[in-house]
Amino acid sequence: MANSAPGLILAAPASGSGKTVITLALIRALVRRGRRVATAKIGPDYIDPAYHAAAGGRACLNLDGWAMRPALLDGLIAQFSRDADIVIAEGVMGLFDGAGLAGEAGGTGGVLGAWGEGSTADAAAATGWPVLLVVDAGGQAASAAAVVAGFARHRVGVTVAGALFNRIGGPRHAAMIAAAMA
Repeated sequence: MANSAPGLILAAPASGSGKTVITLALIRALVRRGRRVATAKIGPDYIDPAYHAAAGGRACLNLDGWAMRPALLDGLIAQFSRDADIVIAEGVMGLFDGAGLAGEAGGTGGVLGAWGEGSTADAAAATGWPVLLVVDAGGQAASAAAVVAGFARHRVGVTVAGALFNRIGGPRHAAMIAAAMA
């Protein structure tokens, strides 16, 4: 994205994976290290942006790729990140979930927004920002690694740069996941 700070998107396979808690921890850690952090929430969410603002000490940008036009999105990102070292953006729902598959029951009926259907993947493709996938590893090990591998290959133009596993049961569980990821 031209004229903007580098960014990182925190996404997950599904809601309830711990994206918000991990995002807030990352924002606070960067701010405590003296980084100028711009924050963003993808999708039409107005609760999480308040948490981001509290953690980062500045207003949070809401990026709704389904409802906003491309020029507005580009301008907002450039404006909000102008004096930032990095943009930390939290995704909405699962990485590939948006307003619904165009033309399918419950979908948008073929109506697409600036960033397709408003998914976090659409935002990652439009901005070029890499994705850190937050995975709830409770009750799984090698399967969690397979989820990451599948997400990393699912869509051209979306870079899953890494994974953070949440709800690790202990050192043995962590070692099993690490071995499966190798």
